[in-house]
Amino acid sequence: MTPSEVHRLHAPVKAWFQQQGWTPQAFQEEVWEAFARGQDGLLQAPTGSGKTYAAMGHVLSAAAVSKRSSRGVKLVWVAPLRALSADIADAARAMVAGLGLDWEVGTRTGDTSAKEKAKQRTALPDILITTPESLHILIAQKGGAERLSKAQAVVVDEWHELLGSKRGVQVELAVSWMARRNPERDMCVWGISATLAEPELALEALVGSAKGALIRADIQKDIEVESTMPQAFAKLPWAGHIGLQLLDEVAEVVEAHQSTLIFTNTRRQAEVWYQALLDHKPEWAGLMAMHHGSIARELREWVEDALHDGRLRAVVCTASLDLGVDFRPVDAVVQVGGPKGVSRMIQRAGRCGHRPGEVSKAFFVPTHGLELIEAVALREAIVHGEIEPKTPVILCWDVLVQWLCTLSVGDGFQPEEVRSVLAHTHAYGEMEEDDWRQCLDLISTGGPSLRAYTEHRRVDVDEEGLWRMRDRTKARRHRMSMGAIVSAAMVAVHLKGQGLLGHVEETFVASLSEGDSFVFAGHTVALVSFKGLVAKVRRSKSSTARTPAWMGGRMSLSSELSHRLRLAWDCLADADAAWEPELQRLAPMVQIQAERSCIPRAHQLLVETLEDGDGHHLFLYPFEGRKVHEALAMLLAYRLSLLTPQTFNWACNDDGLELLSDQPIPWSRVEDSDLLSPAHLMDDLSAGFNASELVRRKFRDVATIAGLVFQGFPGATVKERHLLTSTNLLLQVFQDHDPDNLLLRQAQDEMLADQLEFGRLLQWLQGMCNREVVHCVLEKPSPLAFPLFVDRLRERLSSETLEDRLKRMAWA
Repeated sequence: MTPSEVHRLHAPVKAWFQQQGWTPQAFQEEVWEAFARGQDGLLQAPTGSGKTYAAMGHVLSAAAVSKRSSRGVKLVWVAPLRALSADIADAARAMVAGLGLDWEVGTRTGDTSAKEKAKQRTALPDILITTPESLHILIAQKGGAERLSKAQAVVVDEWHELLGSKRGVQVELAVSWMARRNPERDMCVWGISATLAEPELALEALVGSAKGALIRADIQKDIEVESTMPQAFAKLPWAGHIGLQLLDEVAEVVEAHQSTLIFTNTRRQAEVWYQALLDHKPEWAGLMAMHHGSIARELREWVEDALHDGRLRAVVCTASLDLGVDFRPVDAVVQVGGPKGVSRMIQRAGRCGHRPGEVSKAFFVPTHGLELIEAVALREAIVHGEIEPKTPVILCWDVLVQWLCTLSVGDGFQPEEVRSVLAHTHAYGEMEEDDWRQCLDLISTGGPSLRAYTEHRRVDVDEEGLWRMRDRTKARRHRMSMGAIVSAAMVAVHLKGQGLLGHVEETFVASLSEGDSFVFAGHTVALVSFKGLVAKVRRSKSSTARTPAWMGGRMSLSSELSHRLRLAWDCLADADAAWEPELQRLAPMVQIQAERSCIPRAHQLLVETLEDGDGHHLFLYPFEGRKVHEALAMLLAYRLSLLTPQTFNWACNDDGLELLSDQPIPWSRVEDSDLLSPAHLMDDLSAGFNASELVRRKFRDVATIAGLVFQGFPGATVKERHLLTSTNLLLQVFQDHDPDNLLLRQAQDEMLADQLEFGRLLQWLQGMCNREVVHCVLEKPSPLAFPLFVDRLRERLSSETLEDRLKRMAWA
């Protein structure tokens, strides 16, 4: 295509930009030209810089020039969050109207109405905005893949969020299949992202073996991270996870801005903060809201609309509003507690200043004193562009087995064609033929250990040689089970006189008695009845209401943030270098750390020992994150028990770990032995903890995704204990009769990679030869040891007794 032809194609979109008072940026024009050449690609540009219009511009402008009208989807837009879908739809409608196109813009997510879904079975909108799960559901319909494959382009929004997860593999599978089935073989595949450490790898994961264009916007997004600190140092607690001591300061931030997003790391934390703010500022009722994934769709949509319209002063939220959503009235972001990752902080800060040239400002609220050091580490990592790399997932067999069943439920498939497409994907490009045959065997016969059970014979070959799932019950079960996210059984909470509030986990509701009160979705309610998976509640005025907890609450510190955290402690060791305001404010606590122990340098491993009424304590501070420390604690406990038979309790956080025994812990022998050696690591880890239990947890997820167990139909979900029984039986069968089963192997690999961060642990142990070990004998707990004490004591002391004891420990 000549330059003049490209210019003519893009004249309409440039004219529309001019009407808005905008000038197309260089990266936007580069993307439009790459589309015109038929290239696949990846765009990396900061939040609020105009990525959406860059990815849409060519398809819509070319349509405005050609003036040809045809039915069917032209652009498929895949977004990781439902909240993001609505925002993209609004931007698409504005551009469609501005270019004078008679195009329909539609969404397809889990929140789409039944009426709209029925309409889409026969005719998809011109622009379809969907999620990875809903895209697979569309492919599972008869003729679904053919309808989708007519699209001129597929755009994957926030690719960094999907990359490195099984949802990203779902996107790879769907996009590669659609591109293969495209009649003209000219479908463009693009990803867009703001935060990528390794964009070349991200591009390869999206487009597979095909060569694509990598376009980076030459724009520097300014992000400011300011810590919210109390006037008095004594107000900073030595330990904690909630941070309500700074409630006054957060309220001041809200009052100083037009609209504020208050991010928490867990849904439980969001519920607590929302209720605390409302109690603190009752006049904010109706001006403040809450948003997280367990709240009912209608309530979430109301919150999103109110944010767009500028009707809310503050919204307490979780990762449900992390990505890409453009809430223009929002001019401040608050992060409660450490976000545990640099990219997560950048994403959340980007929810304000969401326009080119604007500064994104975030206020960091520490939940305890030493967390202020994480704020310094975050700011330095952002300045130096140290973003966590995302490693694309490869050879995840549960997703592939589910994908084969999805194709068989839809139009059927021929193994040779699917194998050919998979060979060009990043996820399965290195798949061995034996593993491929085992996947086919698993869906057709159940594999060697399940061959006798008809329920596991899901797919067979029809008269035309296509592999199909012809049993309607099995096909329906598959459609209801699709997706790569496995959650605990959820209970619908219905408030009398209002309707559905949202969903909480079955284990929480099962712990309640009739009349017990709890706080949820901004309401204090009491349980009236619990039947099946429906809990009916009424309003309550109880002052002792509980707060629900959801699984998967605690995140682990990233490697990049760990590195910066050690450097921040290094600054604290050099008093003259501790110029950051957070480090200055921490001076009293740092002085106590120096007096009771010492301040660890970046090249040191600080070890503390203490004897008190509880027993003998051993503290280590690698600053490698909770998961690594959990594995290290189990490893050390096992290896120490080989030196002297004894039993340990342990506690971990992102800074370090504690081992507690009723017998002296022989640290002098530890220094002279190989207790921190990487030798025999796998064998010692397996012997030192209940490996079978961790594998069992992972296998539950793998088996569910692969469709070996069924979670139930809507309204008749299988109870959690029955689901666990089924997966445990399958696990035992595979271990006894099919030890080389690829799903069993996957569960074992995921346990090492996800639960223990085995690679990171190994790397740290290998680096011990370059570290100086500093051993301090304590008379009182140091500030670094204090949060570990609290985590352990909280499990066995009442809150009042715990609070009194902690005050004595901290300041005695």
